[in-house]
Amino acid sequence: MANDREAYITIDGIRTFYIKAGDGPAVLLVHGGSPGASAAINWKLNIDALAAAGFTIYAYDQPGFGRTDNPKDFSMEYRVGHAKAFLRAVGLDRFHVIGNSQGSYIAARLALEESGAMAFVTTPSGSLAPAGSEDSQALAKRHNAELREYTPSMAHMRKLTLGTLFNRELVTDEVVRERYEMSTGKNFEAQKMREAAPRPKSIRDELKRLTRALIIWGKNDRGVSVERGVLLFHSIPDAEFHLFDNCAHWAQWDQAERFNRIVADFLQFK
Repeated sequence: MANDREAYITIDGIRTFYIKAGDGPAVLLVHGGSPGASAAINWKLNIDALAAAGFTIYAYDQPGFGRTDNPKDFSMEYRVGHAKAFLRAVGLDRFHVIGNSQGSYIAARLALEESGAMAFVTTPSGSLAPAGSEDSQALAKRHNAELREYTPSMAHMRKLTLGTLFNRELVTDEVVRERYEMSTGKNFEAQKMREAAPRPKSIRDELKRLTRALIIWGKNDRGVSVERGVLLFHSIPDAEFHLFDNCAHWAQWDQAERFNRIVADFLQFK
């Protein structure tokens, strides 16, 4: 990432890092909540491509992630409020919003509650999709346990990233190191604090109010089953659903080229 695209802004006393790139309609990217998550890592293969497609991209680090300060409140509700404040701080009156994994809950809240929100895009998200069958719930339980058990080390991060991605060639030493470095220190402290935070309120009954939605899923996701993606699709009227084979939890990485093209086409369609 070029340094001239990186900036900080203070929101509710929290020094907040973000990346801005491109020119055109605004698109807010909301990263997930796994260890090592950050704007620069989760959206590394998407920011330039979506900017080149004619959008102004804003990708920020949530409180307790990446290069943004830790908050005093580690609840999801606070993270939603911080996201809303970020929109106002950078002057986004009209915007599309894309959520990755747990970040899709925040993205959906913005799409539902902010009058300036236009289209909503989600990648596989256990925090947003219906629970599904007993098999789907068991899969999610195992995955969540793996995330909670993570402690920072290069070996542990390599194992975690091999589970996040289907394409093993993408799990390079550089990627593992970048993600590991974002999982240490104050970010690991925040990870442990989030485990004790209250669960977010359910919005599944509200999803029918979404007007433009694109759901992108990975057939090979180890934590969030395809069944749950289909259930989410049925929860949102007039939604579009795209399922990738050879794709795990980070569809925006495993199928980056097609992901970027599908998302750009969807956002540009009138």
